[in-house]
Amino acid sequence: MIKLEVCANSAQSAINGQKGGAFRVELCDNLSEGGTTPSLSQIEKTRQYIDIQLNTLIRPREGDFLYNDLEFEIMKQDIHLCGQAKCNGVVFGILNADGSVDKKRNRELVEIAHRYGMSTTFHRAFDRCSDLFRSLEDIIELGCGRILTSGGMESAPKGGKTLKKLIDLANGRIIIMPGGGITENNIAELVKATGLKEFHGSFRNRYTGGMEYKSPAFTNENKEYSMLLTDAEKVKQAIYNANNI
Repeated sequence: MIKLEVCANSAQSAINGQKGGAFRVELCDNLSEGGTTPSLSQIEKTRQYIDIQLNTLIRPREGDFLYNDLEFEIMKQDIHLCGQAKCNGVVFGILNADGSVDKKRNRELVEIAHRYGMSTTFHRAFDRCSDLFRSLEDIIELGCGRILTSGGMESAPKGGKTLKKLIDLANGRIIIMPGGGITENNIAELVKATGLKEFHGSFRNRYTGGMEYKSPAFTNENKEYSMLLTDAEKVKQAIYNANNI
């Protein structure tokens, strides 16, 4: 069976993802900025309310994937906190300035995660690498269990040919999990094009909050007072479409 990992922007989205049939959650914050590490309370409450696998994004800020010493210390501490919160895995990626994988620092993060029995996913920093195929071998050497990737393109559907090559080259040594721009409407074509076994997406809808009063001084409160949350029905449809080609 082809499995779906939901990219959840909150504990509520994680709960909705589980209701839709996702087998794992990647919990993060600030998805509009590409995702950052969620608060410890979000992590702990998500762990409390879902029974499926919980992976947490380890990314201290928006922007590039070249981190200073302080940011690296924060990443290490966050992995310890995720281990103590009984997460199943962590998701991270550190690059060198030349676009290669920073093997020294990533190895340290892998080692901390493994002390807690957590899996490790190298996230879409991979898509910013200068040589995807060399980086694939570097990440396998580090001991990561999975790469989240759009095939080096802005979206997974655009990177389909490269995703197929990566999956073939990985040959079971690491899981290549396509993500980025995947919807319930395009997943079937991506499965046919790549042979993927896992995929990743947020599958969100906009929900209106319960506020009755809206200040006339603000013209876009309809949007400001609404929120994007994972939609259980979209998750369910995506899993169905992926498995019924």
